[in-house]
Amino acid sequence: MKIKAVIHSAEEGGFWAEIPALPGCCTQGETMEEIEENLREAIALWLEAGEPEDSASDKDRIIEVAV
Repeated sequence: MKIKAVIHSAEEGGFWAEIPALPGCCTQGETMEEIEENLREAIALWLEAGEPEDSASDKDRIIEVAV
C-alpha cells in the first residue's frame, strides 16, 4: 500500500509531515531519512489504533479488510 504524505520545511529547521488521508497523523524529523522512517511508524500506529469500536450500534457490523 502507498500513502501520500505532505512534507513541510519547519521554521526552526528540519521537517514536519502530515498524511491527508489519515486525519491527525503527522510527524517530524531533522532529515529526509528520519522523516521517512518516522512517517512509516506514524502510519503504522495510526492504522493500528483504528476507529473506536463503541461507535457501532447493535445493527452495525464491523469487519477487518487487509490491504
